[in-house]
Amino acid sequence: MTGNSTPTTAELAAATWTTSSYSAANNECVEVALAGRRVGLRDSTRPHAATLAVPAGSFTAMVDALRTGTL
Repeated sequence: MTGNSTPTTAELAAATWTTSSYSAANNECVEVALAGRRVGLRDSTRPHAATLAVPAGSFTAMVDALRTGTL
């Protein structure tokens, strides 16, 4: 992990990616992976394209807000 806690391309590539359980039958969905203190997000149909990494706490807050209907 780099000094600023942002995962490198190699760290994201080596991470274990998980497809959402809400993924459609054609697997067009978002994939997530924990990379240090960040959560990586990518398009399951384009896994080698751009990846977004956000702080794990922010990702958790977003998921909680979606679950409770406040987002």
